[in-house]
Amino acid sequence: MKNILQIAAVFLLLMGCGNENNKESASEGQGEETGIVVTQEQFDTNDLTIGPMEKRTFPKMVETSGMIDVPPENRASVMAFMGGFVKQTSLLVGDKVKKGQLLVVLENQEFLKMQQEYMEVFNQLDYLKAEFERNETLFEEKIASQKNFLQAKSNYETAKARYQGLREQLQMLNISPSKVEQGNISSQAAIYAPISGSITKMNVAKGSYVSSATEILEIVSNEHVHLELTVFEKDILKVKKGQKIQFRITEASEEAFNGEVYLVGTSIDDAKRSIKVHGHLEHEEEANFLPGMFVDAKIMTDTIKTLSLPEEAVIESEGTSYVLKLVNKQGAGYTFERIAVKQGNTYDGYTEIISTELNKTDQFLTKGVFDLIGG
Repeated sequence: MKNILQIAAVFLLLMGCGNENNKESASEGQGEETGIVVTQEQFDTNDLTIGPMEKRTFPKMVETSGMIDVPPENRASVMAFMGGFVKQTSLLVGDKVKKGQLLVVLENQEFLKMQQEYMEVFNQLDYLKAEFERNETLFEEKIASQKNFLQAKSNYETAKARYQGLREQLQMLNISPSKVEQGNISSQAAIYAPISGSITKMNVAKGSYVSSATEILEIVSNEHVHLELTVFEKDILKVKKGQKIQFRITEASEEAFNGEVYLVGTSIDDAKRSIKVHGHLEHEEEANFLPGMFVDAKIMTDTIKTLSLPEEAVIESEGTSYVLKLVNKQGAGYTFERIAVKQGNTYDGYTEIISTELNKTDQFLTKGVFDLIGG
């Protein structure tokens, strides 16, 4: 019986030692999991840096969306004053044109009739003017009747008005009245570019018929582009002229661009409960913006001062944001602890840190976090 008790005591002692060893192993394993050790050589080789959180000014944002657009004077819809068949055009969408450049030549027999009428009135004008002046003199000398004088005056004034009207119509067709007066008439009329820019729409081809209501083509000048943003009713009172805008062309690039609120709409769209905000761009000549590009934008309506770290010091992994906090520094190197944080806005290369577990005296790895814990 005594031997049995001794054996049991030894067995329990061994089991206890085993449990202690297991606890130590587990503790060591947890320490390895949360602590990241970097030697001094690794620190120097990878140009890692350490620093505290800084208090910086962050803007309060109104999130919105919209598109790149051009002012009305930079967009021209080209139409014909009178209908006709397209006799000549060699333009394609994307072609650049200069103001005054020939775009399309139209042909129509009605152009000939108009020029013939103009010639008839032009040839009669000198005679009717002379007849009016003769009757005016005779009437003043009481030789001719008032009826003859008024009839001559009416004929002359009517012809003069018809002459001027036909002359204006010819000029609208880009047909020279002076050449018509010299006997040069044509069944063709040319259409010239009203502005410089690029062809964005081409709705006709050679031989097609266009009416006076047909849009032949569209020209857009990209010399000045702007933002047209839609702000919803709940944010309208926050938006003011002069506020900064940060925007991205989401389909083309992740690069952020800057602008400024230039005009705020004064009426609400009843269907969407929103207003239009017009913004001017910074350094628009350096970016290849095209009208029609969709943008996601943030309008900076106010500012707050809060603790922050450089943007690259915060890394997201599996939906959680982390920073590396320095917990120990010795001659052999550095030990960091991975701390989960909640991040706020990111602006000008810095990220707002929202966390109650950190304080101003803590030091963090501010460069090289991704190389240590990945994303």
